[in-house]
Amino acid sequence: MRQISIKTITAAVKDGAIRANFELGDDVVQALKNAREHEESDAGKDILEKLQENAAIAREERIPICQDTGVAVLFVELGQGVSLVDGDLYPALEEGVRQGYEEGFLRKSLCHPFTRKNTGDNTPIIVHLDLVPGDALKIWVVPKGGGSENMSRLFMLPPSVGWEGIKEKVIETIEDAGPNPCPPTIVGVGIGGNFEKSAILAKKSLLRPLGAENPDPELAAMERELLTLINNTGIGPQGLGGRVTSLAVHVLMMPCHIASLPLAVNIQCHANRHLEMIL
Repeated sequence: MRQISIKTITAAVKDGAIRANFELGDDVVQALKNAREHEESDAGKDILEKLQENAAIAREERIPICQDTGVAVLFVELGQGVSLVDGDLYPALEEGVRQGYEEGFLRKSLCHPFTRKNTGDNTPIIVHLDLVPGDALKIWVVPKGGGSENMSRLFMLPPSVGWEGIKEKVIETIEDAGPNPCPPTIVGVGIGGNFEKSAILAKKSLLRPLGAENPDPELAAMERELLTLINNTGIGPQGLGGRVTSLAVHVLMMPCHIASLPLAVNIQCHANRHLEMIL
């Protein structure tokens, strides 16, 4: 049984919260460069160049990529061969976020739903925990901004609509969103499961590096078709028109109830912030 100290986890999450907000992933930077080559609009080309410049400044000057430093979402895979010592997992994760947002001078965005009083430290956090084989602890820190999250949607569709119905709802979601999620976006699509699982699938799909093809050929074909349809909407970078409305579509799918066809569309802005850590 491999032991991992809670203190080690807190330190890692603190560092991850800061770095995820300062350092846009190389996969996203490369996707923005590729998009610049395919964009047909002059305004769109200029925007894509500015987004690359913004990412470079954030990394060099150690400042946030975006002023909205998001709700802290953590995906955690805990190996069954791991023994946590010196404390409990959830408080350690939360303390790491608390320290990271304080020391990194990151905007604290969580508030009471009605009074709007700020919690003051960007907690509580949102954790999705899976127990997996092995003796490692893997953590993804995902700061999720409000603009793109507000444009995300969940549908409980009748099974009869099939793939055509899913495509219709995905495109409807993108068109309704327009410029609000700061395109070019990355679109996570969760199909199946149930009400809450489809949403988790959609968000989890965004963890896959851009440019990495879906290992499931059926889902890879779905992604290509959806990306073409989305980019044919003409919304373009920052909603000012153009060829590149989205950089990628990622799909995860699982079986569902015979009476249901759950669909979740989780939109991510161009600043697809997430950092993976393995302890």
